[in-house]
This record gives sequence, C-alpha cells and structure tokens, in this order.
Amino acid sequence: MKQPINVYIISGFLGSGKTTVLKKLVEECNTRGQKLGIILNELGDTNVENHLFDKEQMYELLNGCICCSIQEDLKTTLDQFVKNPVDILLIEGTGVANPNEIIEALSSPLYIDQFNLQSVISLVDASNYLDYQSIFSSSKEVRTLLKEQITSASFIILNKTDLVSEKKLDKIHTQIKKLVHEEIPIVSASYGDVSTSELLMERVRTINLTDKQVSACGCSVDSSCNHDHVNHASIKAVKLEDIPLFDKKVFEKWLKGLPENVFRGKGIVHFHKDPNLYSFQFASKKLALEEVNSKGLKPIIILIGNGIDSDAIKESYEQTFLHLT
Repeated sequence: MKQPINVYIISGFLGSGKTTVLKKLVEECNTRGQKLGIILNELGDTNVENHLFDKEQMYELLNGCICCSIQEDLKTTLDQFVKNPVDILLIEGTGVANPNEIIEALSSPLYIDQFNLQSVISLVDASNYLDYQSIFSSSKEVRTLLKEQITSASFIILNKTDLVSEKKLDKIHTQIKKLVHEEIPIVSASYGDVSTSELLMERVRTINLTDKQVSACGCSVDSSCNHDHVNHASIKAVKLEDIPLFDKKVFEKWLKGLPENVFRGKGIVHFHKDPNLYSFQFASKKLALEEVNSKGLKPIIILIGNGIDSDAIKESYEQTFLHLT
C-alpha cells in the first residue's frame, strides 16, 4: 500500500505573511529533495504570485474560497494528487478561508487514507490584530474568521512583531492563548522567520482506534514510542473501521452524547434490518443521513475535533456498540 501524502495547511488573514512562509517551506522541501505539490487559492480570477512556484507541481483554485464556493474544485485537485502522488502537499487558502473546511475535506472517507495532515499553520498579523478585534474598527465577520483561523491551528505564528510594542505584543499573546489549548505553540516572528524544523513538525495525527496493532497515540504497539500520551491537543481526527451493524437510534444518541470538542462527524454506516449503506454528516448535534451506492464503499466513522481524548472516544464506542454484538 502506498504511503499517504503529507499535507501542511497554511492559514491566516489577509496580509499576515502566508506566502512568505510558503516560499520558505518550498525552498526547504526542494533542499531535501522531496517531490512537492502546491494548491494556491485566490478569491479573484488571477493569482499574481503563481510565478514564484512555477517549477513545482502547482494547481490554482481561483474565483472563490477553497472552504466554501469551490469545495468541488478542491476535491478534483486532490484527486489529481492521488493519481500523481507527491511527498509533500502545501495548501495555502485565501485570507478569508476557514481551515476547518479544508481539514474536513482531507478527513473525509474518500481521502483520509490518501492524505496525512501534518500541521495547520496559522499566521496572525500582530500589527493589525487588536484593530481587527475592535468592534469599532472591525466587523463581526472578521472577528469570527480570525477566531476560526486561530482555533483550528496546530501551530501559530504571531507575525510582524517588529511593528508593535512589547506591551501590545503581550496583550495579543494573552488574548490568543485564551482561544487555544495550552499545548498549541505560539511563536513570535518577523517576516515569517521561523525555523523549517518547526514548520515541518508533525503536529496533527489521525488515529485508527479500531486497529488493534496501533496504540492510542498512533504508534505501533511493537515500536518504541516516545509520544506524550497525556497530550491529545494535536489530534484532529480519529477513525473507526470494521464497524458492526448499528441500531439507528442508538447511533444518533451516541453521536449527540460525544464531548463538545468533537465538532464534526462523517462517514459511511449500515444499520440493522436495512441492506443499504448510508453516508452520514453530524454537526451542531444534528445527524443527516443519505443512502449511497454500496459498490466499493466500506463502513467507516471519522470524528473531527480539537483536543479529542481518543481513549475516551474508543471506550465510549466499544461500550455502546461492541458489547451489543
């Protein structure tokens, strides 16, 4: 089985310095001799920075935001990388993209085994952050978007710190820390100057909770594991396979009883006394089911969240379903 493609998402509001960091990553990957893929997204019909990456396997997604109006274009582009794999895929969203939507696409049943999300790098413009948070100089939409970009990150770069005073920098840092888990790194920088080892560190893991050969942190039970088993902050998705037939009401009750930090569920399931397979979507404590063609599909559950306790999810799943079979 071929190795999944390692993916890094670069997020941040308009003018925060995303392209500078992207260039840094491209240079490092080329130095390492890694085959690189890039997805660039622009709201308009022209990307004025594409010439910076014309030697790479690059796809431009124009005239829309990768997280909403051109979701299907993103999936089509991901399909191209499935057919023509690379070692590293870098995805830069627009300045108004919500990274959670990109995370969800990569975590869908179709792509979760094809792509391995390594990190969501979010840049914050220190020189404008306090203005963006002000109800007098900003809008609710901007404040909400900034919060989404920060809370979905596994690594935060507080950029352009050379343009603000130490007092303001401390205030910004304090505000951001209130929004994220204590284990999420917040690094101060100017001109996106962050070490490539920090940028390319694996900070997100997808864990298969039903693989008996894998421990809760994602390591082989036979390997020497030096991961911190207490820290679950970096986990963005957990995967359940080889799932049994469910009672529909029990399944819905189980989903609604999951912790609040599990903000999304999706996958393929089958129920007792029903020959059909169903695609399910779960968000805001609501379950939606749609019958799907069973050809080539296998039941799978994917849960997405921030700070998910994988051990607790596994225990809940087993007590609810496996003890009934």
